[in-house]
Parts: sequence; structure tokens; C-alpha cells
Amino acid sequence: MPRGALSVRGAAAVAAALAVLLGGCSSDGGDGPDDGKRGTPGSALAAARELTVKGRAPKTGYERERFGTPWADTDGNGCRTRDDILKRDLADVAFTDGTSGRNRKSGKGARSGRSGEAGEAGEAASQECQVASGTLKNDPYTGKDVPFTRGSGSSVDIDHVVALSDAWQKGASQWEPSKRIALANDPLNLLAVDASTNREKGDGDTATWLPPNKGYRCEYVARQVAVKRKYELWVTDAERDAMVTVLSDCPSQPLPTGGTSTSAPTRFTAR
Repeated sequence: MPRGALSVRGAAAVAAALAVLLGGCSSDGGDGPDDGKRGTPGSALAAARELTVKGRAPKTGYERERFGTPWADTDGNGCRTRDDILKRDLADVAFTDGTSGRNRKSGKGARSGRSGEAGEAGEAASQECQVASGTLKNDPYTGKDVPFTRGSGSSVDIDHVVALSDAWQKGASQWEPSKRIALANDPLNLLAVDASTNREKGDGDTATWLPPNKGYRCEYVARQVAVKRKYELWVTDAERDAMVTVLSDCPSQPLPTGGTSTSAPTRFTAR
């Protein structure tokens, strides 16, 4: 082979090696050309990439009752879960007993959960369960303020961020009832939102539905990732791709934490 050919090949090899080295570096010191799209440690994007990917299982056998009585008081604070979320997410809250105030000292935020404490604070807390009215300020899904008045025509829903039907098709059908009940009442998986927009969502996952409010999409998808990770639910290929696409625009979006145990107390049952 002519020496010139070897020289050309050698130059090509050096160029290829340099391309690999340069491609493996990024301005922020990451590990690859799309490191900014991989997510920082503890980010929702990093967690989304680690979710188990499988196909969607059949919806066969799904009923709401499989997840227990709606809004069961699984945290034992004396209030139904729906009212807990309304108290958490609404402003200018008024209760059916005539009291008001979003963060009253006797409310859920002030209770330590110590079962031995009763008396005046416990009595006040039990009175402040049913939310009569309030305002959902800057609704996550639309960005609008939505007034809430208790009743069948309420304009505020409590959304399961990961829909129960979606969960059923991605692992929950195989769970013990206590885990399904926990998911249905976990504050991590619940948001007060505009009712009409929530009903458009149905049981959609990230691949099929995102909030119209684009400014909330990173936080919304991060919450879905957090719930799926916490409860070991899988995602479809399309769903994981959609999650990564959204979160790549906010690679440092933190993964939400908290909520309740993944197993509800044994006094609660489901079909």
C-alpha cells in the first residue's frame, strides 16, 4: 500500500479520535454531548430515564373500587383525603362549620400525628375537615384562578396525577389492595385542578396528554415520574420518550418527594 494512503488513513483515525473526545465533553462538564439532557443527580429527568419500560397491559378488571373507597382517611387525621388536598391547594378556605383560614394552627399542617394528643386542637381539627369554599389560585393546568364552592357542580377536581386506570395497566393490577389504596390517597399523586380540563385528560399519560399551561409541564411530568418511581409502576416506550422530551427543557427540575406510605393501614379494604 502506498505510504500516502497510510498517511491519509492515520490522519482520519486521529480526526475520529478527536471527534470522540470533543463530543464526549460539554461546556458544563457533563459526560456526553447531551449531558444537559440527561439531568442532574436527583432530577426528575435522571429518574425518568431509569423507569422500567414495558408494554401497556390490558385494562381488563379495572374498577375504581379496586383502589378502595374514594378519599379514604388513610393518614388518620380525621379528614377525608379530598378535603386534605383542598385545604392544601386552595386559598381563602372556608369550612362548613363557619371557620376560615388556609393555615390555621389547628389544621393538618400543625398536627404532629402523635396519636396520644387530643383535646382542644384535635376537636378543632375535626371541625375543619369539610371545605365549603375557596379559590384555586393559578390553577396548575390552565394558569387561571378557579373559584370553588362545595357541591355537585364544583369547578375544582382533585386529580390523580397518575390516573388509577393508567396505574392498573402498568403494574397496579398485580398489587395487594393496601398498595392500591395508598396510591389513590397519596398527596404526592393528588392535585386540585380545574375540573373541565381534568376531564379532558381522562386517564392519559404523558404521551397522550399534557397540561395546556406550558409553564407547568415540567413540574407536572416530574410529579408523574416521582409517583411511578415511588410505586414501581412501569412506563411505555412512548411515555418515557415524552417524559424525557418535556424534562429535557428543564434538566435540573427536582424529583418531588414525600406523600404517605405505599401501604395503607389494614383497616382499609378494596375489592
